[in-house]
Amino acid sequence: MTSKRVSRHSKGHRPIGVFDSGLGGLTVVREIRRRLPHETIVYYGDVARLPYGTKSPEQILRFSIQNTLFLLKHKVKALVIACNSSTSAAANFLRRHFNVPIVDVVQPAAEVACRSTRSGRIGVIATSATIGSRVYEKALKKRNPKVKVFGEACPLFVPLVEEGWLEGKITHDVLDAYLRKLKKKKIDVLILGCTHYPLLKKSIQKVMGSRVRLVDSMAPTVQQLAQLFDRRDLHAAKKQKGLLKIYVSDKPGNFVKVGESFLGEKMNFVEVVRQK
Repeated sequence: MTSKRVSRHSKGHRPIGVFDSGLGGLTVVREIRRRLPHETIVYYGDVARLPYGTKSPEQILRFSIQNTLFLLKHKVKALVIACNSSTSAAANFLRRHFNVPIVDVVQPAAEVACRSTRSGRIGVIATSATIGSRVYEKALKKRNPKVKVFGEACPLFVPLVEEGWLEGKITHDVLDAYLRKLKKKKIDVLILGCTHYPLLKKSIQKVMGSRVRLVDSMAPTVQQLAQLFDRRDLHAAKKQKGLLKIYVSDKPGNFVKVGESFLGEKMNFVEVVRQK
């Protein structure tokens, strides 16, 4: 028995699926809402198992597969891996095994960083898992073999953001402790290799100084998503603002405050769905 094939044009009404290890991916959702306002989005944040960056690649892969399967139940037309740790551990596997267009947050940021550097000295800050995978180094070297890449794992940045500690002396001291090594490397571009980190952008810039350009993945990732939709004719009809449904694996006490700071708008639909 053969299933009736759905034309590309009929897929435009389907939602975009986005997942992250927590709420950090809502920074990507925020950019999708700005750039592609008519698109409906289904977001899954695995808050209960945050952070992914301290887990083994095998665990991250398992979690990423579960998140993908959850979003595919919502018949998403494209998937955005809004988690650098998941990208490093699972993106290739997910592309091989699931029949859905996938955009990750590493490749677009690497492209911008290579275009932006003048000295060829690029820094990357991310979780331990992302730095350990060397996924950014590989992506940057693929584009320009001559660049020098300096990575620094910053495991305390995510808890700072999840607690809403975006500025102040404690935040500055933690950032300075991690970033002082990179400052000595005389980099001129610094990739924020975690979707939590853009909320610390102001504080990070203050520590690094104005001569270092900060590159995050939000705008280039959504640019790549928009180009994908152009090629495959997947844009939603421009009739009304798209819906946003947020699913999470837990709902901690400061969830609304932190989540809305990531998103930049009120969270009107939130449902807890725990993975097994």
